[in-house]
Amino acid sequence: MPIQRKKIQFLVRDLLSSSGVTRAPVPIRKIARSRGARIVLNSLESDLSGFLFRDKSQAVIGVNTNHARVRQNFTIAHELGHLLMHDRNEQLHIDKKYSVRLRSDISSQGVDEAEMEANYFAAELLMPTNFIKSDVQPLVGTDADLAIQKLAEKYRVSREAMSIRLSSLRYVQL
Repeated sequence: MPIQRKKIQFLVRDLLSSSGVTRAPVPIRKIARSRGARIVLNSLESDLSGFLFRDKSQAVIGVNTNHARVRQNFTIAHELGHLLMHDRNEQLHIDKKYSVRLRSDISSQGVDEAEMEANYFAAELLMPTNFIKSDVQPLVGTDADLAIQKLAEKYRVSREAMSIRLSSLRYVQL
């Protein structure tokens, strides 16, 4: 079954609207807390990006402080995606080190839909399509690397995440 892009886009629009977010950067920590998640920052094993723990009384998003702040933002958004969209009976979900596109051997094979959905959710939430569209226009005609850098800084994401997002929206070719 393909990932549910339209459902994710609707969910993200609702999150942004209900949080009053109309431009970048998206306050991902505030949004996660507004959805009942407690964010715990801690030094974790280097290959551990983050985790989601939930039971009947709480949801905790754990984030590795050894990773760059932009990586932490993506991890929070990714785990929030799991919290809002995936198996509520799964008490603990752990995400090992990943690139923005791939999170594990399974997801690299394109068969782990939950991971692909959480990645798409994170990208859509941190770099909303309509925000990107507005912010790309003034940069048309400038050097692509410079434009990617400026947008990455504005959205508080990595250059890699922004490059992939701009490519998926067909603004640049990788």
